[in-house]
Amino acid sequence: MHSDFGARPLDTAGPAAGEGGGTVLLRGGFVYSPADPFATAMVVDGGVVAWVGSEGAADSFADGVDSVVHLDGALVTPAFTDAHVHTTATGLALTGLDLGGAASLGEALARVAAHAAARPGDRVLLGHGWDETRWPERRPPSRAELDGATGGRPLYLTRTDVHSAVVTTALLDLVPGVTALPGYAAAGPLTRDAHHAVRAAAYAAVTPAQRAAAQRAALAHAAAQGIGAVHECAGPDISSEDDLTALLALAAEEPGPRVLGYWAQAVQSAEDLDRLRDLGAAGAGGDLFVDGSIGSHTAWLHAPYADAPHTGVTHLDADTVARHLTLCTREGVQAGFHAIGDAAIGAVVAGVRAAAEEAGADRVRALRHRVEHAEMMTRETIAAFAEFGLVASVQPAFDATWGGEDGMYARRLGGARARTLNPFAAMSRAGVPLALGSDSPVTPLDPWGAVRAAAFHRTPEHRVSARAAFTAHTRGGRRAAGRDDAGVLVPGAPADYAVWRVGDLVVQAPDDRVANWSTDPRSGTPGLPDLTPGRELPTTLLTVVGGRTIFARPNG
Repeated sequence: MHSDFGARPLDTAGPAAGEGGGTVLLRGGFVYSPADPFATAMVVDGGVVAWVGSEGAADSFADGVDSVVHLDGALVTPAFTDAHVHTTATGLALTGLDLGGAASLGEALARVAAHAAARPGDRVLLGHGWDETRWPERRPPSRAELDGATGGRPLYLTRTDVHSAVVTTALLDLVPGVTALPGYAAAGPLTRDAHHAVRAAAYAAVTPAQRAAAQRAALAHAAAQGIGAVHECAGPDISSEDDLTALLALAAEEPGPRVLGYWAQAVQSAEDLDRLRDLGAAGAGGDLFVDGSIGSHTAWLHAPYADAPHTGVTHLDADTVARHLTLCTREGVQAGFHAIGDAAIGAVVAGVRAAAEEAGADRVRALRHRVEHAEMMTRETIAAFAEFGLVASVQPAFDATWGGEDGMYARRLGGARARTLNPFAAMSRAGVPLALGSDSPVTPLDPWGAVRAAAFHRTPEHRVSARAAFTAHTRGGRRAAGRDDAGVLVPGAPADYAVWRVGDLVVQAPDDRVANWSTDPRSGTPGLPDLTPGRELPTTLLTVVGGRTIFARPNG
């Protein structure tokens, strides 16, 4: 199949398409739907998909709808769900100091100095994205260098993985007792409790107006990427209760992606569950840290790092995991954890087994408890995830950014261990539910890029088909939240969709190892954009949630 969508805007007849109140016919394109693999048209009635079918059959609807959208060869797909986002931090990075593109330590310091000069009124300067493994100097900025670049002002600057930060002396002065906390370093980045303490002090300086502006910026950017829902991973160590409740209120009041909030605090009593409900959280999980990250040397490993003489950091043991899961399961609350290292994932699996014995394996499976990141999986832990129905909330961009023979993973872990990371194909074959996301601002909100990264994993045996990755980034995120009716364009489903300018549509599998997805066009499998590296990714033209337009590209 081929679409030849031009540069002009979508041709709309009648009232503005997608306002959530009328009936809309979209026709003359390609509709990605299991209801009809060759569909070219779709009818939306209010906030629900009413019909999917062929262009010829669409004629019978043309006179009975409120508006018609002439797609002119564009592709209509379910809107993406990003299953792991930090919304306020993403907005602050989008609107402020982002060092993700800095090519050297010197360039990073110059950007810090320019940002400080441009923001004279900020009580605390905030920045994100440095990655010393990508710089020729192979080291982070020192405190003295940052003191000089900022003119002695408070600065909080997170590493790209957000599990460590460098700060200025002026910010440390705002946090009494920080030098005695675990993770404090006199010369290097802060981790663990010291990092959490300075983060709290830094974010306390963000005003409600600044926070709302950052949240709006992040949600608008998500909508522009064709994202119709985000899972906010909040918690006492990474944001605040006020941050979560303000985000949920903003999302309820203003057009934009759906926001589902997770609160990362270990549940050890009935009172903890009551507080979770008061916050409006969908689950007790997200970034509930069992360990940290590989880049910051804080992921919990069975064997020491290749470039450091230790095995990382442990935040929760298997007993705490088990109690959290048992209490949540008994109360029907979805739970979850952040676990990256093999030892951390092993502790989660041990805790899940104990919770299944206490609360019942069927009840554990029914709640679809989550594990965020789940990078260092083994054959045994993959089997356990499948056995207990654990959702793996994964980020393919991690491999695209840090994988490969010369990447950060190989430097931290050695080549042999690095090649085992993010085994999406083995997880998919075993029946582990996958939900794709970005962990933004750790990696960008870029859903098609994530689908490409999964389909063209740097380790070939871990690749999945583009269709499998796409499903995990649309329907997978909604299923992870217990919405089996969403994330797919079939009659009766929520009208959450995106319209794309695309080139060739193909059925794409990079190799023959993924047996559960057909690669034969004659099978009736709907096509997706050709995501071969080097090809241009689709351009978002329209994003609609519940039948309401939340993004429309000017001039098509």
